[in-house]
Amino acid sequence: MRSQPREPSVEKLIRIGVDTSKSVFQLHGVNESENVVLRRKLQRRQMLSFFAQLEPTKVGMEACGGSHYWARELRALGHEVVLLAPQYAKMYVKRGKNDAADAEAICEAMSRPTMRFVGVKTADQQAALMLAGLREHLVRRRTQLTNTIRGHAAEFGLVTAKGLCRIEPLLARIAADGSVPLLAKDVFGTFAQELRELEVRLAKVEAELMAWHRQNEPSQRLAKIPGVGPIIASMLVMKAPDPGAFRSARHFAAWIGLTPKDHSTAGKTRLGVITRAGDETLRSLLVVGATAVVKQVTRGKGSPSPWLLELVRRKPAKLAAVALANKMARIAWKLMVSGESYQPRRAASPVLNKVA
Repeated sequence: MRSQPREPSVEKLIRIGVDTSKSVFQLHGVNESENVVLRRKLQRRQMLSFFAQLEPTKVGMEACGGSHYWARELRALGHEVVLLAPQYAKMYVKRGKNDAADAEAICEAMSRPTMRFVGVKTADQQAALMLAGLREHLVRRRTQLTNTIRGHAAEFGLVTAKGLCRIEPLLARIAADGSVPLLAKDVFGTFAQELRELEVRLAKVEAELMAWHRQNEPSQRLAKIPGVGPIIASMLVMKAPDPGAFRSARHFAAWIGLTPKDHSTAGKTRLGVITRAGDETLRSLLVVGATAVVKQVTRGKGSPSPWLLELVRRKPAKLAAVALANKMARIAWKLMVSGESYQPRRAASPVLNKVA
């Protein structure tokens, strides 16, 4: 016979920290006097029935595997659920490492007035992110495979210039080269077949992402920003479902990791390289898009703003690309929050450039 969770305490709970795992959940709750009135371990099957008996209260969890699912389920029961980045909860662990200490740390961290929380994603948003993650996986695998082909080809004295478009001609050269052993040609043929299959799967995934982009109005508006195409626009909308949670455009750029590290002390401002915090995929896509714009500017193409022209003149191309990516992120945040469309003249205004 399955055990049932005990009746929750009748004392008013104002906050519950939950340390989650695959099957065991540790709870830590406090009352209005900040006294601990709940310490309990639940099995997975007991979670929903336990919280269904509680009056609506504030529940905090770390933003980790399965947390968005539990957040949606507990919100459906009337509770207010917040998700914390694990690094923000870790600093409140007093000593040792166990489930009870982690739950207590989460309960304490979520009470801080300046604490920043992770937006809870809907099931549809998570499905879209799965599609984006699949594309990232396929692109990474394609890069690995092309590098493997290049490396093995070099062992037979066959090299080629950089670029994905160079791989098919290289494979054709390998097939026609009489000095390459038949066994090696068979292996290269297997690589070629896998590469073609990857290209087909990647084209299908990108078509599905384009379909999602065409059905999403914010994504279509973001795609009009120079350097932000449909893929980057879709990723921005998917990964930032609640842009209003950020107090300013700079906070949004900092969340992506495009702002400089601050080492200031004793009244002296010392800024270093970008923090590289936040989502690595989103940050890299923005930098890649900005790099494409910078390349066009260096070739004298496009209609860049005076700010970008001066930036490219003064700074190395990579630094200029990162600075432009920062600005692109800030513009994207503004458009997502305000619901406005991209206006090139406004983006080139001295005021916005000074802020960016």
